[in-house]
Amino acid sequence: MANIDLNLLIALDALLTEGSVAEAARRLGLSSSAMSRTLARLRAATGDPLLVRAGRSLVPTPHATSLRERVPALTQEVRALLQPAARDLDLAVLERDFTLRANEAFVHVLAARLVAAVTQAAPRVRLRFAPKPDKDVRPLREGLVDLEIGILGQTGPEVRVQALFTDHFVGAVRPGHPLLMGEVTAERFAACGHVIVSHLAHAVDPVDEALRALGLARDVVVVAPSFPAALAIACASDLVAHVTASCLSAEQTHQGASPRIEAQGFELPVHTAAFTISQMWHPRMDADPAHRWLRGLVHGVCRKKNGGSS
Repeated sequence: MANIDLNLLIALDALLTEGSVAEAARRLGLSSSAMSRTLARLRAATGDPLLVRAGRSLVPTPHATSLRERVPALTQEVRALLQPAARDLDLAVLERDFTLRANEAFVHVLAARLVAAVTQAAPRVRLRFAPKPDKDVRPLREGLVDLEIGILGQTGPEVRVQALFTDHFVGAVRPGHPLLMGEVTAERFAACGHVIVSHLAHAVDPVDEALRALGLARDVVVVAPSFPAALAIACASDLVAHVTASCLSAEQTHQGASPRIEAQGFELPVHTAAFTISQMWHPRMDADPAHRWLRGLVHGVCRKKNGGSS
């Protein structure tokens, strides 16, 4: 296989189509002597004369005749494989499954908008939202995930990253909560019972860090699996939640079939840094037209949701 020259396939197609060394040479832009040498190489490669003289013309051997039906299709396939990928993308007929790994908060905030945009533009495209239990980059490397969405973590050096929007933490309680009856100080905030999200329970929580710097600690009563769940618990009790501003905004503008959670938000009495939500992908998908379209759609949906700021 190491010695096979695929150019011979192109030459064989021309010879079998034209039935003439001179015409095949003209078709490929070669000299007649160069095409004669190519025919000699083809004879050596196939072990068959292929074209033999009959009077002043050439006629195909039985083996050449049997190849005539197969070679054009093979030639077209080789040309298609060994040329730049087509950049034209017909979204109306695109059939593709995309797997997006994102936490529940992103799905809660933006999945419905993204699905609507995808369905409108490419009705045969299917999205699968996979859970995001960690920041392991292996699913991207192994092709199990098409896009990773979340806070930039320990990614491989080759992973591509695009910022989508910035977010920050806010407090949330039920309407009429006693905490809101007066200034929300760090002391009053810490004295309440709290519901936090599970992935923060075993990590360095920025709210706890800020309280600790003031010599304060809060009483964690409930650990919830997600920000939407934490909101629901806080609004059905006297517990205080801290959630992302985007999650609270999505709940306050909720228009779905399920009941809207009545939540009252407030700025935290301690400083926590804002953070950036990004989309990440493996570089092998950079030039893929469909993947590029999806990345653009995700970016556009996030910009629209956040007033055009990325």
